[in-house]
Amino acid sequence: MAAYILRRLLLVIPTLWAIITINFFVIQIAPGGPVEQAVAQLEGHSSGIMERFSGGGQEVALIEGNGEQGTGYRGSRGLDPEVIEAIKKQFGFDKPMHERYFDMLKNYATFNFGDSLFKGGNVIDLIIDRLPVSISLGLWSTIIIYMVSIPLGIAKAIHHGSRFDIWSSAVVIVGYAIPGFLFAILLIIFFASGNYFSWFPLRGLVSPDWEQLNWYQQIGDYFWHLALPTLAMVIGGFATLTMLTKNSFLDEINKQYVVTARAKGLDENSILYRHVFRNAMLIIIAGFPSAFISLFFTGSMLIEVMFSLEGIGLLGFESTIQRDYPVVFSSLYIMTLLGLLLNIISDITYTLVDPRIDFEAR
Repeated sequence: MAAYILRRLLLVIPTLWAIITINFFVIQIAPGGPVEQAVAQLEGHSSGIMERFSGGGQEVALIEGNGEQGTGYRGSRGLDPEVIEAIKKQFGFDKPMHERYFDMLKNYATFNFGDSLFKGGNVIDLIIDRLPVSISLGLWSTIIIYMVSIPLGIAKAIHHGSRFDIWSSAVVIVGYAIPGFLFAILLIIFFASGNYFSWFPLRGLVSPDWEQLNWYQQIGDYFWHLALPTLAMVIGGFATLTMLTKNSFLDEINKQYVVTARAKGLDENSILYRHVFRNAMLIIIAGFPSAFISLFFTGSMLIEVMFSLEGIGLLGFESTIQRDYPVVFSSLYIMTLLGLLLNIISDITYTLVDPRIDFEAR
């Protein structure tokens, strides 16, 4: 197993390199880069930004009329070329693309992600500040989905074809069909906006006076703020895991070892929870890391926006819109690395749940 883990860890390097490389060149050739963003911002709010790009305190003014040509940036015809060059140097775009690429690889190899172009501050600090929101949403959503879907899937397998099985299938499929952001709107309207009820807060992960609360009040306040966004995230997450659990148990129940156990006189609960459960839950338990990272990465962006939660999803969205490349590539790098490592953990979990699985032999 150690040799298998080592091979998987070594494969992380080329996989991570390929993903970062493809995204780097795709984003670099896309129009509307950070220089154009800064130019547009400068033209719209010149008074607040001139000092930043004036270079050594020397005043750089707007040129009346069409100005100099040949800057290569749309919308820059009304700016002094010195301003454009200062902006390019500020963002590192005074270097050719291949130099920026190799500089990025060298820095990322040492986990040096630099500073945000537009938000200010170190990229790692920005990501760390946003992690509590995304981890809270992803973790609690995943736990709730597993706690509901696994017992429900087992019950559906035991009562396969019954009214309970049919109606529960209809409920989880309807929930799956409801977009999370639409359900979030309904929750806000009914329970947080004041139009009907004001039972839950509308924004934030904790209250402004959270630091002054007792520890048990802090815990209550934390879950009070998480209630609606977490509910909005889990509404569509039950169907897949419930059906997977049901089908996995049905497949195991019909196998020969279950027939043999019944022939020996074992009661149904003993057969179900001592024999079937371990085999049926193999793929479900081992898939927990992947399920968590999936919700953590992709499931929370719209929810974060709607509930004003400053998480990784919102940070990535805003950075992509602004072409804040250090934040975009750093987030992609870190999340990809975590995803690859969690896939390895999933494989290790397989062997812990069922020692008969031997990846090394394969």
